[in-house]
Amino acid sequence: MERERETERETERETERETERETERETERETERETERERETERERETERERQRERETERETERETERETERDRERQRERQRERERERERERRRERQRDGERDRERERERERERERERQRETERERQRERDRERQRERQRERERERERDGERDRERERERDRERERERERERERERETERDRERETERERQRESQRERQRERDRERERERERERERQRQRQRQRQRQRESERETERERERERERETERETERETERETERETERETERETERQRQRQRQRQRERERERQRQRQRQRQRQRQRQRQRQRQRDRERERERERERERERERERERERERERESERETERERERERERERERERQRERERERQRERERETERERERETETETETERERERERERERERDNNRAVGFMLRCIKLCALVVCCSS
Repeated sequence: MERERETERETERETERETERETERETERETERETERERETERERETERERQRERETERETERETERETERDRERQRERQRERERERERERRRERQRDGERDRERERERERERERERQRETERERQRERDRERQRERQRERERERERDGERDRERERERDRERERERERERERERETERDRERETERERQRESQRERQRERDRERERERERERERQRQRQRQRQRQRESERETERERERERERETERETERETERETERETERETERETERQRQRQRQRQRERERERQRQRQRQRQRQRQRQRQRQRQRDRERERERERERERERERERERERERERESERETERERERERERERERERQRERERERQRERERETERERERETETETETERERERERERERERDNNRAVGFMLRCIKLCALVVCCSS
């Protein structure tokens, strides 16, 4: 019994110790819970401060967003004013360009009129120069015709004088021939027989000379075939030999005549000189006729050349007139082309103005689209801001629900602990 009581007392003491230990543990747990509550309270305050800071940040963000929105609106208004100013400047520039183009067109038309006046003045000067050249050519032709007439008259007078001199020479030759015939008749009557013999000897010597000349001609032809450049020299030698032969014949005749009679020698010499003079006169007449023919041919060639030059000048004048007509036609075509180019430039300027107006309309449409896009972006930013604000509220509500859940869980745990403590204490 005593052991039972001792055991009961020991059990009670053990229970008391256990209760004390449990009380201490509960006290510690309560202390810990208090500390935890303090920490929770601190965390709640910190959370509240965080929320306060977040709300402040949100309000600051909202104010910043409002300020940014206001700045955006201000920038939009500034851009709108700048675009308006730009449009105004563009309109002023366009008016200035239109005025400048109008002034440039007016200056161009004035320059064109001035060029046309200059071209007309130049054409008038050219026509005046052409008329002056025509008059000068007419005067030149008149002078040329006068000179030709004077030359023809001079040539006619020269021909008359030449014919008169020729007639005079012919009369002189006839008189000389008559005297020669008389002398020759006298001489023939005196020495007919001697002349016969002399003629025989002369014929013999002439034949000999002829043979010699033939041989000389053969040699001459041979040399001519051999050396063409020496023909003239050889002919001169041949003539010299012939003259030498003639002189030798004359000397022989003279010697023969001297052996016969001195008078016959003189008469023969006289005949020789007479024949020589006759030949000289014949040659002179032949040269005169050749010169006459040469002058006639030369005058004929001169007349032909003059006619050729006249025809050539006439053709040149005709070509010049044709070139002038062609230049006039070319200037007319150039004026037409210039008019077409001016019309084309005017059309091009009109097309350029139309394109400029189209570009202006396109820029206006682009600015309108830009304003619409800017408005759309503004709406998107506002929508994004509202969405972000809504998401932030949703996160705040989520955090609030989490805190409520945490508080509920803590309260339930505390209740469970208190129930367990009550059960322990009751036991």
